[in-house]
Amino acid sequence: MKQPLQHWPPGFQTRTVAVIRGDFQVSSDPSVVLSTVLGSCVSVCMFDPGAKIGGMNHYLLAEGTESDASSLKYGAHAMELLINNLLKQGAKRGTLRAKVFGGSRMTGRFADIGPRNAEFALRYLAAEDFDVQSHDLGGNAARRVNFHPVTGYARVIHTAPDEETTVTPARVPLRPPASRTEGITLF
Repeated sequence: MKQPLQHWPPGFQTRTVAVIRGDFQVSSDPSVVLSTVLGSCVSVCMFDPGAKIGGMNHYLLAEGTESDASSLKYGAHAMELLINNLLKQGAKRGTLRAKVFGGSRMTGRFADIGPRNAEFALRYLAAEDFDVQSHDLGGNAARRVNFHPVTGYARVIHTAPDEETTVTPARVPLRPPASRTEGITLF
């Protein structure tokens, strides 16, 4: 049964598909919203506005050893699978757009994992000449990301930040938000 997703543009009737750690999903179904929860992990959401197809990955670590490189938990493999599956299903490489989320500093012991994941995503997308339309990276709180792959709309919901840290997420919005509800950012 389709449930309307609150705080999305009027008319969206959607069903949510979870993208778990070390996974990716691609869809051209206008009723699908891809969703994940991120801490230090990163999700890259890519879409082709002309082909009306998009996808999301969720990787845990920027890079691994050569023997681990084919695991979806590593950024390079997660990116290759997402891009290749989008192309197989009709997306055009030259019109793919990206939005990047996650990379928080979740704990002091592994504080560099999130920033390294975020830096890897931006570096990879720049090296492959993909247009990064927006990103919501860093900070010290977890976030839920909902992504409508057909249109490229994304919604980010942040958990309450830890009062002891002063890390602020870096945000580059696609356009200024029309209205804002506390804890929710639309891209």
